[in-house]
Amino acid sequence: MAGTALDFERPLIELEKKIEALKKSSESSGIDLSSQIVTLQRQLDSQRLKLYSKLTPWQRVQLARHPRRPYMLDLVRLITRSFTELHGDRLFGDDKAIVGGFAVIDEVKVMLVGHQKGRDTKENIMRNFGCPHPEGYRKALRLMKMAEKFKLPVISLIDTPGAYPGIGAEERGQARAIALNLREMMQLRTPMIIVITGEGCSGGALGVGIGDIVAMFQNAYYSVISPEGCAAILWKDAGKMELAAKALKLTANDLAEHKLIDDIIPEPIGGAHTNHAEMGTILKERLLSYLEKLKRIALDELLEKRYKKFRAMGVFTEPAPEEKRVPSPREEEAVPHLPEVSPLETKR
Repeated sequence: MAGTALDFERPLIELEKKIEALKKSSESSGIDLSSQIVTLQRQLDSQRLKLYSKLTPWQRVQLARHPRRPYMLDLVRLITRSFTELHGDRLFGDDKAIVGGFAVIDEVKVMLVGHQKGRDTKENIMRNFGCPHPEGYRKALRLMKMAEKFKLPVISLIDTPGAYPGIGAEERGQARAIALNLREMMQLRTPMIIVITGEGCSGGALGVGIGDIVAMFQNAYYSVISPEGCAAILWKDAGKMELAAKALKLTANDLAEHKLIDDIIPEPIGGAHTNHAEMGTILKERLLSYLEKLKRIALDELLEKRYKKFRAMGVFTEPAPEEKRVPSPREEEAVPHLPEVSPLETKR
């Protein structure tokens, strides 16, 4: 954890250092310090469980952005037997911020699509920090249409700060590409599974985010805007991102409560970055259960449910306006009737 620890994880780092120091001292001196080590380890486990069970929305955003968090290609290696990447949108080029291709999970053939970030500066530049261009969304749609043709379910893994807002992207039709994806995914005749694994921000996430089942990693976030962007707009101060994160209701628990997602996928204690292999196992089991559930539903029914699911989002009811009460005859008699005077009439 050292070197990549977040601010709120510092107390755990101190305990880890003490445990490591005791182990080295025990080895070098030959003195048995196992009882002290066990005591500190229990204290560490207890504090870790307490800390990660009461994370604030902003702390979850920080975990979703952790530099060691498993990205799409990490998860692909963990959950698939084989993966054949496909490239290009057949119009402009190949956007490396979105990756997709044929995959096999156990014995199930699927089409995998998702955002990919980089681990270092060079790779982040190549991947555009996980911010897709229009050709990325067109590539994703091309692969989804291919999946429909070959009767393969689609799995979309979302992890993006948002679609790229540069001039070139706008000139090549960024908004239209996302809007077209929304329309086409809504009527794609194949099962669709969406999983937000890290950041799920704005239309950049929604552009590959229409599905029959929408799930989220426990420490991911899904929002119309980043906390910093929201704070800059509402309070003219990006530093109020903690307040914005709370107001946006962007955590998995908040979204499940408002029926915007269908399932929360648990992470290892401390976050997905602490144990990639365990996170891969958990994700694989969930995906296989989703696929088994969806294959039992007829396609026409599946599309109808998908449409109704998204149409129901954001719907709310208001209390009926109070009806004007008609006074009783007795009440009317008690109120003196004043003669009506035209506002144009004036006393001389």
